[in-house]
Amino acid sequence: MSNVKSCLILGLGGGGIAKIVRKNWPDAKIVGVDVDPIIVELGKKYLGLDKLGVEIVIQDASEYLSQKSKVKSQKFDIICVDMYVGDRVPEKFETDNYIQLVRRLLTSSGHVVFNRLYYGEKRKEAEEFHRKLIHIFKKVRPVYPEANVMYVCSIQTPRIP
Repeated sequence: MSNVKSCLILGLGGGGIAKIVRKNWPDAKIVGVDVDPIIVELGKKYLGLDKLGVEIVIQDASEYLSQKSKVKSQKFDIICVDMYVGDRVPEKFETDNYIQLVRRLLTSSGHVVFNRLYYGEKRKEAEEFHRKLIHIFKKVRPVYPEANVMYVCSIQTPRIP
């Protein structure tokens, strides 16, 4: 993922993912979507979100994706999906339809990263979600940083060196 020009963050929150993207791809256009304006304002006030050059959209992510899919719109090199309410992912963000909406906004060589908790009962939920992803994307690679799993997905068949 060396040539990242655009990034969509679904579940912007306080801007933690935006900081990582900005550090690794300083010139990338970043669009962050979050339904909670209070969390976004706290991110601006205490976490420097306002200094990252993120185009912030206060809207439900599924509504945002539905609108984008109806018009010929920008596609993204990286889409980061971190859709939590507390420690739960709302059901509407686990449907095949939602995952397909995310996929449609991905460039042909891009990647989607879905963040999921991966401990206790969350492990079974994450593994069920993984099974959904492998039916929608050509490649799904799990990465296990700590108490979560990140599914790195792409629609392009990997090149064999």
